[in-house]
Amino acid sequence: MKYNNYKIRMLRKEEEDVLGDFLYEAIFQKDDSNPAPRDIIYKPELKVYIENFGQEDDNCLVAEYEGQIVGAVWTRIIKGYGSIDDKTPELAISLYKEYRGKGIGTNMMLEMLEVLKEKGYHQASLSVQKDNYASKLYIKVGFEVVKEIEDEYVMVYKI
Repeated sequence: MKYNNYKIRMLRKEEEDVLGDFLYEAIFQKDDSNPAPRDIIYKPELKVYIENFGQEDDNCLVAEYEGQIVGAVWTRIIKGYGSIDDKTPELAISLYKEYRGKGIGTNMMLEMLEVLKEKGYHQASLSVQKDNYASKLYIKVGFEVVKEIEDEYVMVYKI
């Protein structure tokens, strides 16, 4: 879908390598002056979000601005931080910092939830750190907290 100065579209097969960048961007880092090393995305508990992407239950939308991908939202049925069962896709989303706070993430989420609805899913889940400002976005969109684990929420959206 086209918006004022960006569009949201499906990720193309040849673009799947960008998911590593967006997985890194999705990691909530409290201290920007001391970021985690980029290779953190290769830890088993994180790489499950992108490894061998393109399977049957994988879905990804990207936000494109002036021909460049600036954000991504993707879902997979995996055993991740926010998984609740083997039928519910877990959602991950991120934008490059300079594109945050402009409504792009909200629009990407809403479009992904529509994709999941069209594919017959009944719910989607995610995990978010309690201190992450994005938790407010998820609640605004309609996600509800179903579990608290230390400093994280597991949230579910009923489709």
